[in-house]
Amino acid sequence: METNKVKQIHSFGQSIWLDFIDREIMSSGKLQKLIDEDGVRGVTSNPAIFEKAITSSSDYDADIRKLSDSDKTNEEIFFGLAIEDIKKATDLFKGVYEESKGEDGYVSLEVSPFLALDTEGTAAQAEKLWKAVDRKNVMIKIPGTKPGLAAIRQSIAKGININVTLLFGLPRYEEVAEAYIAGLEDHLAAGHNIGHISSVASFFLSRIDVLVDPILDEKGLGDLKGEVAIASAKKAYEIYKRVFSGPRWEALAAKGAKVQRLLWASTSSKNPAFKDTKYVEALIGADTVDTVPLETIEAFRDHGIAANVLEDGLDKATETLDRLKAAGIDLDKLTQQLEDEGIDKFNKPFEKLLNAIEDQKTKV
Repeated sequence: METNKVKQIHSFGQSIWLDFIDREIMSSGKLQKLIDEDGVRGVTSNPAIFEKAITSSSDYDADIRKLSDSDKTNEEIFFGLAIEDIKKATDLFKGVYEESKGEDGYVSLEVSPFLALDTEGTAAQAEKLWKAVDRKNVMIKIPGTKPGLAAIRQSIAKGININVTLLFGLPRYEEVAEAYIAGLEDHLAAGHNIGHISSVASFFLSRIDVLVDPILDEKGLGDLKGEVAIASAKKAYEIYKRVFSGPRWEALAAKGAKVQRLLWASTSSKNPAFKDTKYVEALIGADTVDTVPLETIEAFRDHGIAANVLEDGLDKATETLDRLKAAGIDLDKLTQQLEDEGIDKFNKPFEKLLNAIEDQKTKV
């Protein structure tokens, strides 16, 4: 029998996590099938995913009505629903978590997108959600905004698993890795073990190309279309290898610290001219995670090519970013724009979700 193409990816040291959750995929056995047959090793969620799950089915209606009998806000009702889903999913992945000795098997739950620029609010809610889910294999998602950095460090220092989301730029990624390491040092200095703490840094890909590609055409750099996100990711992996080596990191590793793996997010091709498995194929490599929507998993299972390519063409990646700079394209400015837009892209569905909960509460 032919080896499952998605499962093959894991033989190169990369874990595939599903970028989707709803009640139907868990209750129908589909998620278990993805774990068993495709080797899916975790799940990520975000406000847009939950908005779709809650507004496009009746699976949540009874629970919304039940929770609305209390004096809970619509946001508290949402988190009540989400926490139940996350608990169910973490239980499904418990075997993966145990078999991988805590490397995989994680399910991510994001703090309110309204807190993206609020350090203290983010840190407080991360701790609250962590305690509410009460599972070793949950990760709390915190956006990697400037105010998010201190919240990430504080959360790691409390022993909370963190998925840092909404990363687009290389300088910010390095700051996130620093926040993780400093948080581990804080936790260790307080007299705690650090071997159980796990974190990923989620680097968003296809949105970079969507923004940059039209500019490339204007600057006569059309040959680089669809290449800037991949070049950035390869350079991020270079930073990862540098940061998680040397005396400072080795001192933590000796105490059992896990590296903060890079996670590739936004991996579905937004440009129909590109192969639908383009971003997944380009960035397979050791000690990384790729969170993939269901349709991209299905596409890869059908016609994806699994090979260890992450560190191929590093010179070309450097050259790509150098050519952008030479043409006067300020990638740092563009990635900051993407971060700002990304916050807005999660705020809008979250507002829609809260309004849908309000509507549902009034139905008899």
